[in-house]
Amino acid sequence: MKKILLTTTALIALGVAPAVGADLAARPYTKAPVAVAMYNWGGFYAGVNGGWGSSRNSWDETFGVVFPMGSHDATGGTVGGQIGYRWQAASWVFGVEAQGNWADFKGSNVIPLAAAFTNETRVDAFGLFTGQVGYAANNVLFYLKGGAAVTSDRYRMLATATGAQVVNSVDDTRWGGVVGVGLEYGFAPNWSAGIEYNHLFMQDKTYNFVSNGAIIPAGASFAQNRIRQDIDLVTARINYKFGAY
Repeated sequence: MKKILLTTTALIALGVAPAVGADLAARPYTKAPVAVAMYNWGGFYAGVNGGWGSSRNSWDETFGVVFPMGSHDATGGTVGGQIGYRWQAASWVFGVEAQGNWADFKGSNVIPLAAAFTNETRVDAFGLFTGQVGYAANNVLFYLKGGAAVTSDRYRMLATATGAQVVNSVDDTRWGGVVGVGLEYGFAPNWSAGIEYNHLFMQDKTYNFVSNGAIIPAGASFAQNRIRQDIDLVTARINYKFGAY
């Protein structure tokens, strides 16, 4: 009797155990989170840029009687390159950059109180030496910049009717300041493209224009002009960052 009871109990246990196991909920499986690689903005970089610029130039005669000689915009295209270094701390990005550009900004105006003559300004090149501070949302970087600016300028006075020079041209290198803002997008591990706006405010300078002999004897002082200048730049750029991503 005891053997029959033990056998029956064992058979019941064997039948119930699988059923109970089947009723238990399956153990949930949670996949380990995969870390998302953050874009790295730090390191040395170099690139090229190109775009458009406009130089606002206001002339005033200061020799003897002071009077305004008018203003004009010298506009045109520009192309150049930049090199810099950035440091990244979490989402904050800091950097320094040097940029040099060729330019073809040219403009002129007829002098209101002396319509026989025309003032002309040309900007042939400029350089920017700036610091940057920016905020990165992964591969998108927004930044502000500021620092020193230098321009290579040429000033001329022309006969309005013929366009001939009446004085020797004045070539000068002017220093001033620059502030700007940019947006850059990292489209590949070491490549980024962006757009940038800069405003250059140059110090006022006074120039002595010497006759070339067209109107009065050569070498004589013809005019003394104070010229105020500022420049607006809009450029697109592409950069390559050196080193490991």
